[in-house]
Amino acid sequence: MGYLPNILFAIVLIFGVGYFARNVKKLIRNIKLGQDVDVSDNKPQRWKNMAMIALGQSKMVRRPVAGVLHVIVYVGFIIINIEVLEIIIDGLFGTHRIGLKVLPVSLYGFLIGAFEILACLVFISVTIFWIRRNIIKLARFWKSEMTSWPKNDGNFILYFEMVLMTLFLVMNATDVHFQAMNSGNIVSQYLVALFNGVSETSLYVIERSAWWLHIIGILIFLNYLYFSKHLHILLAFPNTYYGSLKPKGQFNNLEAVTNEVKMMMDPNVDPFAAPAEGVEEEVPAKFGASDVQDLNWVQLLNSYTCTECGRCTSECPANQTGKKLSPRKIMMDTRDRLEEVGKNIDANKGVFKEDGKQLLDNYISREELWACTSCNACVEACPVSIDPLSIILEMRRYLVMEQSAAPSELNNMMTNIENNGAPWPYNQMDRLNWKNE
Repeated sequence: MGYLPNILFAIVLIFGVGYFARNVKKLIRNIKLGQDVDVSDNKPQRWKNMAMIALGQSKMVRRPVAGVLHVIVYVGFIIINIEVLEIIIDGLFGTHRIGLKVLPVSLYGFLIGAFEILACLVFISVTIFWIRRNIIKLARFWKSEMTSWPKNDGNFILYFEMVLMTLFLVMNATDVHFQAMNSGNIVSQYLVALFNGVSETSLYVIERSAWWLHIIGILIFLNYLYFSKHLHILLAFPNTYYGSLKPKGQFNNLEAVTNEVKMMMDPNVDPFAAPAEGVEEEVPAKFGASDVQDLNWVQLLNSYTCTECGRCTSECPANQTGKKLSPRKIMMDTRDRLEEVGKNIDANKGVFKEDGKQLLDNYISREELWACTSCNACVEACPVSIDPLSIILEMRRYLVMEQSAAPSELNNMMTNIENNGAPWPYNQMDRLNWKNE
């Protein structure tokens, strides 16, 4: 019987970590469904971006209230979970507060005291987040794409954090030996009064219950991440590292199209000539994207990293003027379709079976795509370097080059350029007539 709690703890730990590893493997598989893209350039700048944006939260604090609160939650939650190491050791080996045996009492007390202060700050910050979301009802949290699951998901994670912080403080407050040490109980000492009159045996039961619920809650939280927008806690780091280093507004030209244009502009090139010996003529790939497999893997990583914070949509001029476009919805739709494709592959033994759906039309409408002004406001606003515009442009490219389905205004412009060498419907010989008027 003496080893039963340790065995039970090991089973819970293995199951929790194993299920998480299984979902991580599925996540990586789904991201790799995207087209390959070379992002190996300028590694020093990429490391700097990751350190400044993901670790340093530099873009979060541009909105000071939400930014500072987020930093508190982020730093507090990460640091407090250092104690998980002690919990795991205690759980596996049957010890109790192993840190006291390997650290001086003063240092151990300092660490736990810091954890308690941070737990209190995290609880307060999360409560303010809840009020902003549910009482003040900030507009960006109540857009049309924030339906039942996205809306509830934001609240679920806040409740999770509240409960975990409370369990941590209750665990300390009901630990008789820890309180007797009178070091590190900076916050929990004020909760002791709540348990006045409770027997030492009952306090032990409460402490053990809080201890078990705390570690189980952390494992549940860990596995919940895969199904939640809070996956960005993990993916923000690779996403900021692999983010585009190109100047905002610089489009990516397709090499096949560029070569064809150069050939058309060179009078000495025979367009019907066979390729040189030993040179294979590259067959152009599908132009643009109509489904998630046509996007590159960085764009798919973007979709999983989306925090659904709505900063992109709140900055979007098209959305502000009542257009249907929401950059946040573009990312959410991409992720939802990618998840659907992943489930299809799982159900068909590792092979995607055509399901008659695609990202274009079934998830993202053409009206949304053409409402975009390509101003890059959404890209600039994103706190974790997500690029909704790149997905919009790839889907536009598909419409124009594969389906010739551009809006009439754009088709007229392209026809004028082809016939007149300018976007306007005037003969090239008449282009300078305005000088004589």
